[in-house]
Amino acid sequence: MKVLGPLLHLEARTVTGQALRALLDSVPNPGTWQEVIAPLDRPLKGEGGLAILRGSLAPEGAVLKISAATPALLRHRGPACVFRDLGDLSARVDDPDLPVTPQSVLVLQNAGPVGGPGMPEAGSLPIPKKLLAAGVRDMVRVSDARMSGTAGGTVVLHVAPEAAVGGPLALVQDGDGIVLDAAARRLDLIVPDAELAGRRAAWRPPVPQVDRGYRRLFIERVLQAPQGCDFDFLRPRLSRLADQRNRAG
Repeated sequence: MKVLGPLLHLEARTVTGQALRALLDSVPNPGTWQEVIAPLDRPLKGEGGLAILRGSLAPEGAVLKISAATPALLRHRGPACVFRDLGDLSARVDDPDLPVTPQSVLVLQNAGPVGGPGMPEAGSLPIPKKLLAAGVRDMVRVSDARMSGTAGGTVVLHVAPEAAVGGPLALVQDGDGIVLDAAARRLDLIVPDAELAGRRAAWRPPVPQVDRGYRRLFIERVLQAPQGCDFDFLRPRLSRLADQRNRAG
């Protein structure tokens, strides 16, 4: 915190009752032995490890761990290879006849907060076996799921709105063009608006697999990733009242 002081709100009160500035003033500057936290004048990298993407495929945002991605894939356009859910992924990802190439973008739908349910740690989709055999070690992967902090690869996560609530991710079909441009912070679906409108008109939400209890409550009331996947009724009362007014017109 001493090193990061110029970036902190130093007048904030701490649990001691003192301002953070007073506490940090009493702390000596770290010595040359301190290498765990890089100083501001010698950052480990020029930007942070995470990037928030937006675009026609993720109107409310998606997350890419740039630090774990293959640099050559940070600007990529390829055809979608779509899996409807985790069951479909498990059943087909290693099928020798899967319509996939190294340029494909693997897409997993219905693995978000509602679709999972619970936003499972499944975003690091496996590379299809036939591509692994050919030496492919990374591909662009896109989903509304999440992944472990220790996982690697060019993996776009937390796409919002998720597929299960009708986000654009739900409308992606095999062969659709997807463009990832990490430098521009963009994730876009290259499909004509008229075609997307037809798909949206035909789209139906997944049928919940449970009809009672906590899981049904979760599916009906959980918020999307940008709102923290919390229950809607746990937000501050003023936020709920604003939502109610908006719904009432």
